[in-house]
Formats: sequence, C-alpha cells, structure tokens
Amino acid sequence: MTETIRIKRFHVRPVIVPMNLPLKTSTGDVAKAPLVLIDCETDHGARGHAYLFSITPSALKPLTSMVAEMSELLAGDELLPFEIERKLTQRFTLLGLAGLQRLAQSGIDMAAWDALARAKGLPLARLLGGAPKPVKAYNSKGLGIMPAGAAVDEAHKLLAEGFRAAKIRVGRTDAREDLAVVRAVRKAVGDEVTLMCDYNQALTVTDAICRGEMLDDEGLSWIEEPIRHDDYAGCARIADALHTPVQIGENFDSAFSMQSALAAEACDYVMPDVQRIGGVTGWLRAAALAQAAGIEMSSHLFSEVSAHLLCVTPTAHWLEYVDWADAVLSTRLEIKDGFALPSEEPGNGIAWDEAAVARYLVT
Repeated sequence: MTETIRIKRFHVRPVIVPMNLPLKTSTGDVAKAPLVLIDCETDHGARGHAYLFSITPSALKPLTSMVAEMSELLAGDELLPFEIERKLTQRFTLLGLAGLQRLAQSGIDMAAWDALARAKGLPLARLLGGAPKPVKAYNSKGLGIMPAGAAVDEAHKLLAEGFRAAKIRVGRTDAREDLAVVRAVRKAVGDEVTLMCDYNQALTVTDAICRGEMLDDEGLSWIEEPIRHDDYAGCARIADALHTPVQIGENFDSAFSMQSALAAEACDYVMPDVQRIGGVTGWLRAAALAQAAGIEMSSHLFSEVSAHLLCVTPTAHWLEYVDWADAVLSTRLEIKDGFALPSEEPGNGIAWDEAAVARYLVT
C-alpha cells in the first residue's frame, strides 16, 4: 500500500544576505539579496527547502506574508505538488496569477517537491525521472556595468572559479562603451571562453537592432532581454534582424506566456526563471513546450534546484550560476571544469546554515 504523506505546516523566514560581488545593471545596483526561506514540514518527518528572491528589500515582507498566507491553506493536505498547484491557482485566480502571487506559489511548489524527494530518499532529478549529471554552466554573479579594465579583472576571477563561460551586463548610455567592454573581455579571455550579454530590458526595438548589429561580430552566444520582456512582436523583429541569437524568458510568468512568445517567434533561446514560471511544476510544462518547439532552454538564477531541473529538460542548454543564497546555505552547488554538479543527496541540494539564517533574519 502506498504511504500517504501529508503537509503539517510551512515555515517562512525573510533574510537579507550580502552578495559576494555587488552587481550593477541597467536597472540599478544590487549589493544584498533579499530572500524568503521556505520550509515544508511533513508528517513523514521529511522537510523540504526552497528560497525566493524578492528583487528589492521593499518587496520582502509582502512576499513573505503572501507565502505564509497561501501555505496556511495547505496544512493537512496530501503532499501532491500538482494538487497543491490546482488548489492555490483556484483560490487566488481573482488576485491574478503573476507578480508576488506567482512567486509565492512557485516557492511553495519548490519546497513541496523537495519534501517529496527527501521523503522518497531521492535526488530531485531522479524523482522527476532523470538522474543528476553534469550541467553546462556560466558564471553570472558578476561582470556588471563597469569600466573595461575592471571588467577584464572580474572576468578572470569568475572564470577562475571553475567556469568556461560568463555573462556581461550591458546597456550603458553610450553603445560604444558596451562594445569596448565586450571587446576587452573577449581579448583577455580568448575565443575558447563562451560570453553572453544582457541588456536587462534597457532598449527600444530600433536601438536594440542598431546595438545588436554592432555586437554581431563579437562572438557572443546570445543577446539577452534587449527590450521590454513582454513585447514579443518587438523581440521577434530584433531576432529576425540579428545574427547573434536573442535570449528571453526570465520573466515568463507561466507556460502560457512562454507559449505566446514561441508563437510570436520572439527569440532563439528561452531561459525561464523557476520562481516565476511556477516552480518545479511550471518548469516541467515549460520544458515540454521547449521540446515541442525544438528550442534550447536555459535556467535563470536559483542554481541549486535549476541544476536538477536541467537534468530532466530535453533541450537543456545552460545553467545560470549565481551564489546569492550561499551566505545562508550549509552546502553549495559544486562547479568543476565548466559544469555544475547537482547534489546526489535526497532533495534539491538546498540546506540551511541555521546560525547564518539567524544572523541575517529580518524581524
């Protein structure tokens, strides 16, 4: 007889942790990471872990409250992630299924899947029908907007951590400065290193095409989010005009928005964010869409769980690596020879350093 596992309660804690490398993008500076830590406690004894990134400190408490309110509805329910998604979607549909609601539901989903994997004694990738295996990764925790000399120094530091690829933030007022930095980094690291660039939605369509053409001969693997993330028609115009592939997707708030982007031929690659796409459950749907479309799919942030998810993604491309939660983690994702090595232990690889959590807790 199959054992029934039920949810006892969720524990939700807000923290603000220092980042090892402050990051400046076209949207502003980030020096600390506001995180919501989520634990799913079960009657089986298994405890699942996940975290959310609230982007700005001002959103931390509202997001924490949303997770707490939503998770209270699940006490006593069976630990079935698909049923959890159905229940929460039905309950909160009038509030809207994007924004903080979407982030909160995704975090609950991730913690539930982790609890289930731990209860079954399986790594998350194996629970999902695959197996932990090396995943191609690029270092994305640095190379913000900075002078060319500083960018060269930082690129060497990022690659020295075991990577063969890194991403450069662009979107300066003067396009020539972006070009100079890309060229300086490329010259310094050599052609064997993979480089991508990210505009963080800084441009208009016309400007994106002009700047993209300037970068077309620089050997970049992709140009990311050049314009407003939901302007799929504009993205399609840019993708059609440029030789360099266009990457979007971190702001897909569901598989439905990803399907709209694919239908519009808005990009060459996709990179859903597990906290926006709907957690593990939403990721699986996005991966099926990517497979059907024959489009390569990378991850955005959340390196630990994303490494497992890419192991079961048919068109897996790149893992985006950041270490923004490391200050409160007791274990860290291993990087070796340009690949991330997902944890072989039960669950998604996330475990808290409780002393650090207490130190950074927001009260």
